[in-house]
Amino acid sequence: SALGNIVACNDHVALVHPDVDRETEDVIGVEVFRQTVGGQALVGSHCKFTNQGGMVHPRTTVEDIEELSSLLQVPLVAGTINRGSDVLGGGMVVNDWSAFVGLDTTSTEISVVESIFKLGSRQHHQQQQQSLGAAAMEGVQPIVQQFQPNQPSDIVTDMRSSLIDQLS
Repeated sequence: SALGNIVACNDHVALVHPDVDRETEDVIGVEVFRQTVGGQALVGSHCKFTNQGGMVHPRTTVEDIEELSSLLQVPLVAGTINRGSDVLGGGMVVNDWSAFVGLDTTSTEISVVESIFKLGSRQHHQQQQQSLGAAAMEGVQPIVQQFQPNQPSDIVTDMRSSLIDQLS
C-alpha cells in the first residue's frame, strides 16, 4: 500500500501499520509505534494528527483514544469527514497551520476539524511564532490567521460560494 495509507505522523512520533519493515521505520526519523486505529491496520487512512491534535476512526473505543492520546501527547477525537466517511486520509490533509477537506464535508465536521487541530485560534498562531522563532515567521501569513472569531471559516465560505455557483 502507499506510505500515506500505512503511516500517520507529526514532528515527534509516528504510528505505522503493524507489518511495516524496520527499514521504513528507520527512514521516518521520529519515534515509531506499530499500531492499529479503530481495528484498522491502515493507520494513515484512518487517523490524522498534527503537533496540536488529532482525529481517529469513529469506531475507535474511548480506551483506545485515551491510550493513543497519551502515546502521541496530543488531544484526540473520533470523527468523520466527507459527510460521514471514516476514511479520514481520503478526505483531509492537515498540518499545524491549515486543513483541506473534501467538498462533501459538512459544516459540523469542519467545526470539529478546526477545533481539534486548533486552526483559527490566535493563541495557536502565537505559539507557532514562539516555537519557530519570530525571524522564521517574518513575512509568513498562515491560513489560521485569516480565521476571524464569530465569522465563517474560509473553508465554509469557499464551499458555500462553490455550491451557489453550481446551482446558478
